[in-house]
Amino acid sequence: MFLKNICQQLNFVAQCRRYHLPLWQCPNFLFLLTGLITILAMLSTYTIAVKYTEPEIVALIVISVTVFLIIIGHFIIQGFEKLAQANQMKSEFVSIVSHQLRTPLTGIKWAINLMTHQKATKEELEGLKDIKENNQRMINLVNDLLNVSRIEQGRLGLRSEKISLEKLIQDLMKEYVTIAKACNIQLSFETVTNPPLVSVDPQGIEIVLRNLLDNAVRYIKGEGRVEIKLVKKNEFIRCEIKDDGVGIPIEDQRKIFQKFFRSRNVMKYQTEGTGLGLFISKGIIRASDGKIGFQSQEGKGSTFWFELPIKA
Repeated sequence: MFLKNICQQLNFVAQCRRYHLPLWQCPNFLFLLTGLITILAMLSTYTIAVKYTEPEIVALIVISVTVFLIIIGHFIIQGFEKLAQANQMKSEFVSIVSHQLRTPLTGIKWAINLMTHQKATKEELEGLKDIKENNQRMINLVNDLLNVSRIEQGRLGLRSEKISLEKLIQDLMKEYVTIAKACNIQLSFETVTNPPLVSVDPQGIEIVLRNLLDNAVRYIKGEGRVEIKLVKKNEFIRCEIKDDGVGIPIEDQRKIFQKFFRSRNVMKYQTEGTGLGLFISKGIIRASDGKIGFQSQEGKGSTFWFELPIKA
């Protein structure tokens, strides 16, 4: 696996094609070229210095090599600027499109709610229910894309206030009890006595908890358990969500918090999902001065945790 990763990094042609950049603007190729020229220049300078005693010739060669390296460095900077501009344009595009989509989707949601309260046949109500579910799925996707855009641009805009994590978890569990029972999953919650309050954004932490609970329930095959624990750890309060689901393969664990990434084994059981939940959760926790992580073993389950500082 290690050698495979090295080979992939050295395959600069594939890397340049992925970014749609010519070789003279591709950082991977230019870094390799710079390294080779530097080594070659050092060897040449040493050979010439040994052969010739005139310092002027050696100095001229060193200056020539330096100028050549500066030119290559200029191309490297241009390549990075092009990538940065493309990334910024992408983030702005996602933000604008998401904002434009959210308004009509919300309007559709309210129209469906009004229609469901009017007289309608059973078939019509079932059709409206399907439309409502798909519309809500699209609203969730738009909200996720907006959050991703805000995280990348560093403007999540979290508003801190003192909240009780215990109460927030208990309120969420009331919603998940019905879903868990339908899936033959037992939910349990264990907490320390009088857990301290934390200064965080309530909506942001609710998003994190929902993402972690959704994953825990969704990726359990058949019967199972989801255990939530709240403990105090030094100057932090720690929340753990443990499940006995499918787990995460070792080769996928380093990518688990990346955008749009979904582990290969979970695709067998759940085709729905965008792979944004954990990326957003990590962004929110980091913006709250906290930490997030997990332990997992394929076939035996996962434990996702996050820690938030206890502030006076």
